[in-house]
Amino acid sequence: MSKLNTTLILDVEKYMLPCINKQLFGFECPGCGLQRAAALLFKGDFAGAFEMYPAIYPLCFLFVFLFLDVLWKKRNFSGITAGLATISTVFILCNYILKFL
Repeated sequence: MSKLNTTLILDVEKYMLPCINKQLFGFECPGCGLQRAAALLFKGDFAGAFEMYPAIYPLCFLFVFLFLDVLWKKRNFSGITAGLATISTVFILCNYILKFL
């Protein structure tokens, strides 16, 4: 069973979507690298995932807190999610700008 799970995680790279922006206009979009970073994260290559797409960790935390906000309505996670959304946006924009330098 674990071999099947490992095979599915390692074969996910075959099914990644191409960047339409890169195909049409010739340059990467702000989300380029997210799928590859997620694949590296699932493989356990945490440093490689960060190198590929630095916003991967703030985005992961953001989605965890969004899920917790939906799961536990009594808790107020809006401040945390707003902060993580801001941090994620800054990481995405900085990464996108640095690609062109």
